[in-house]
Order: sequence, then C-alpha cells, then structure tokens
Amino acid sequence: MNYEIKSEFLKAKINSFGAELNSLQKLGNDCEYIWQADSKYWARHSPILFPIVGRLKEDSYIYKDKKYSMSQHGFARDKKFEVVKNEEDFIEFKLCEDEKSLEIYPFLFELIISYKLEKSKLIISYKVKNKSDKTMFFSIGAHPAFNWSLEKNLKKEDYFLEFEVDKIKRYFLDEKGLLFKSDDLKLENNKLFLNEELFKDDALVFEDLNIKQVVFKSNKSDKFVKVNFDDFPYLGIWSKPSGAPFLCIEPWFGVADDKNSNQKIEEKRGINSLKKDEEFSCSYSIEI
Repeated sequence: MNYEIKSEFLKAKINSFGAELNSLQKLGNDCEYIWQADSKYWARHSPILFPIVGRLKEDSYIYKDKKYSMSQHGFARDKKFEVVKNEEDFIEFKLCEDEKSLEIYPFLFELIISYKLEKSKLIISYKVKNKSDKTMFFSIGAHPAFNWSLEKNLKKEDYFLEFEVDKIKRYFLDEKGLLFKSDDLKLENNKLFLNEELFKDDALVFEDLNIKQVVFKSNKSDKFVKVNFDDFPYLGIWSKPSGAPFLCIEPWFGVADDKNSNQKIEEKRGINSLKKDEEFSCSYSIEI
C-alpha cells in the first residue's frame, strides 16, 4: 500500500512493501526525482538493504558452523512492513523476524524505517534492535534510484557527481559481484563526470568516511539531488550500462564479500554487531 507525506515544500510516496520510497517531488512541480521502476531496466525504486549489503560469496554465509543461504542485498526489500506512525509529514514502518526469515537469518530483530520531510529535505532514518539473546550480525544500506536525467532535453553526459574530496578509495567488483581489488579514484575538481561506460563493470564502490555528501547535477539545469550521509563508511554508485535512465546513490553500513572471504559472518568486511537489546541507528537525507 502506498502512503503519501507532505510538507510546505515537498511530497513523498512510500510503499509499505519494502518500506520503499517511490516518489519525491516539489509541490506545484511535476518533476519526479525518483526512478519509476520501469521493469524494462530495473523494477525497483529505492530498496532497503538488510541484513546484508551486496552479494555474499556463493550467496551464503557461515554462523556457528552452519551455512545459511541469502541472496544479494538480503530480504527486507521483499517484506511487507507494518505502519507504526503516520503523520502529515512523517511516516514510520516496522519489520520483525518471521518463520521464513529465521530459516536464512537466525536472529530476532526489529527494523524501524522512518521518513520525515523537513524544508527541502527528506530524512530517512534506520534503527535496528537485537531482540535475540546472542550477538546479532548485520549490514544495512540505502539504494535510492534517481531519474537520469532530471530534464527532458539533457543528455546523461551533461551530469556529474560533486564530492567534497578529490580522491576516493574505490573497490572493484568481479563478475560474481565480490570485491577483488582497490585503487584510488582521482576526481576532476571534486567532480566525477557521468556516462554509461562507468558502469560496464558493475557498481562503483567507495570507502571513505570523509565523504559526507554527494550532489548529482548538471551545469545546464538548476535541478539537483544532494544526498547527505554522515558516518556511513561505504558508498555505492550504480546504474546499468544498457541505457537505463536512472542513477543510484547508495550510502551503506556494509559491503559485498571479498573474493577470498572465509564466509564467517562475524568476520565479514563492514559487518556490524549488536549485543542483546542493543540498538543501532543512522540516517541520511535527500535534498532537491
């Protein structure tokens, strides 16, 4: 079911299936900033990545000597969330474990996702609580897709991403979606100029806590998207090289497995852990 929240400046639509953002617009303006999930290219808008981010080696992990299977990005994006609170400019969703999730992820948890409109921003907050008696291991991440381009008369090559740094540590993904090497990516005056060729080898994966925000824009338009994400250690930038008219800007607390991973979830790169009843929280924002 779709829910709409509104502020003085913006309106957003979020579906309870996956607690997925599927529309973000300025009031009185028909420009849609969120990708509209055309199945010809990619049938999602902005999935929640939990309890893993990216792909596991052999699509599985080991916990207490038992092997569990889990597909890329986890299961939360394909679950129906409960609406906990629904106000004019705010909505909150909750997901807990169920019989099916326990078969592939043996932890009791509470996942809270909220959306709050504040001036020209949408603030998205995540809260994870461990309801198990044992230490729980997890990753969580965002995957919002934006229309590329934001103007009908502009080409993809008219756009760039603007960072606060001029060099970023980049990981490369192999054909199985696993990390296999890293290198520094040098930017031109803090800008990464965009084109489809960038994504011929899958997503660009960055690790740099100095990156707090990314701005997606063109010098030929006043429309932009600014994604703010303090303290997120990883960032993914993704599109499909097949002409797909969307660009994903993805802050992550977690990342795909290394090619040489031993598959033990407690030793996984970027993994987070919570003791019994502990909570983890983080948030990012989208400004238009």
